Amino acid sequence: MNKTLLKTLIFGLLILFILSPFAALASLMLVVVVGAFFFLLGDVFQAIIGGDTDPKKS
Repeated sequence: MNKTLLKTLIFGLLILFILSPFAALASLMLVVVVGAFFFLLGDVFQAIIGGDTDPKKS
């Protein structure tokens, strides 16, 4: 679950970088946000259905 919360926080910070008035390379950041959104959506869906989101430590 910690991995999901961390990705949610990073996604929120990514949104803040895009919406900031001094955002350079805004079009590139939009591509990054779309990719991050799909990774976040996958992790949230996995957490909802009860899968283990943390990798096993050996």
